[in-house]
Amino acid sequence: MYKRILLAVDGSDHSIRAAEHAAILAKAMNGAVEIAYVADFSKSKEAVLHARGRSELEIQRRQRLLPAEETLKTSQVPYEVNILHGEPGPAIVSHANAHSFDLLVIGSRGLNPLQEMVLGSVSHKVMKRSDCPVMIIK
Repeated sequence: MYKRILLAVDGSDHSIRAAEHAAILAKAMNGAVEIAYVADFSKSKEAVLHARGRSELEIQRRQRLLPAEETLKTSQVPYEVNILHGEPGPAIVSHANAHSFDLLVIGSRGLNPLQEMVLGSVSHKVMKRSDCPVMIIK
């Protein structure tokens, strides 16, 4: 049923738990996972200014993906990584809708402290606009 799972991650605790659920589902369904990380344009300028170069910026991004990758490796679930660019909500929705995933798994809240007060705005946008089923993990 869920052969192609899109896992949206940002390095937060919620996205790590989302990775655990995606791994369980993919393993049970004999499916595969695509990890999507969005390089947010609104934060890119700040990240570039604080990074010592493009390679350091890439390392910082990959470190946010590492827990999700380790979870999938440990579970022996095939996966691939895709770094998207843009605003997180619309970028995830656009990618999910363009590639016909069976399920999109996302954490309920991300790294933004303002989003701690309500259901994360990114997960809310994704849930409302995605064509495929969305599983939001607390």
